Formats: sequence, structure tokens, C-alpha cells
Amino acid sequence: MNLILVGYRGCGKTTVGEILARKMGWQFVDLDDLIARKAGKTIAEIFATEGEEGFRRREREACEQLRKSKNQVIALGGGTLMDPEARALIKRVGKVVWLRAPAAVLWSRISKDASSAANRPNLTAEGGLPEVEKLLMQREPIYQSAAVHIVESVTDTPEMIAEAIEMWFGANDSEAG
Repeated sequence: MNLILVGYRGCGKTTVGEILARKMGWQFVDLDDLIARKAGKTIAEIFATEGEEGFRRREREACEQLRKSKNQVIALGGGTLMDPEARALIKRVGKVVWLRAPAAVLWSRISKDASSAANRPNLTAEGGLPEVEKLLMQREPIYQSAAVHIVESVTDTPEMIAEAIEMWFGANDSEAG
């Protein structure tokens, strides 16, 4: 079993995921980092040289690779679940937890993160808050349908969010076992 964290960029998947993995004694995997390492390029460079379709192909391949994994906390890229094939793969990899936050909060976090702009391209012509609002509107129904648990990632600290997920998982894991 694995825990898969989904949500829009800036929701806290990596920060919470690293804390959660440490608390559970599991390995943490950031799907975007896995893709970038394997490609030998940043995500922005992959988008620039291969386009979004090339990146999504690499993303599906990485999801397929994760099928064999166990006891991992996996942070997906914000758009991973938009691909039906990747979504089907991920649902077989583990339990999906959506870290939810409103567009304005996400944009505030993204705009304060210097590495985000350097490593992640805009996905629409608008960029900025309008892009976040537009993509979030498209992605939220998919996150909702894939998630078995939803956590608001606005007011609690990453440590509190990780603890809440660990408690939820422990309660649900014992019910299933």
C-alpha cells in the first residue's frame, strides 16, 4: 500500500509528503523529481523540448513504474490525474489523498516560491491567478473523483496535516486489515 498526495501546485504535497513519510517510516517520492532525474532535465526543459504531451507521456511511464512500489508517500504533479490512463494506474498504486486549497491561497504560495517559477512553466496564456483559477476549476472534479480522503491545506501547519493523514490512514488501514 502507498499513500498518494494530489492537488494543485502550492497545496503542500511535497512538504507534507516528506513529513508524512518520515513519520510513517516510509520512502517519499515526488513524481516530478522522478521524471526530471530520469530525463536529466527540469520539468520546464521537458515542456520546452517535448511539449506538454511529451511530459505527460513521461508522467504515465513514471506512474507505471510506481505500480511495483510499497510503503511510499508519493506526491503527484498537479496535472497527473487529468490523464485517464495515469489516473487508472494511480488508483491501483495506493490510497489517494487530495490536499485542497482555494486558488488565491495556491497562487500566493506559488508566487512566493522562487524555485516554482524556475522549474514549472505556465500552462495557459494567462499565467498567474487566472491560470490557477481556470485549471483548478478543470481539475477539482478529477481530484474529487480520485480521492478517498480530502484534507484542507490552508490553516493547519504541514506537520498537523501530515499527522491528520497518518491518523486517518491508520484508522482506515486497520479497518481494511
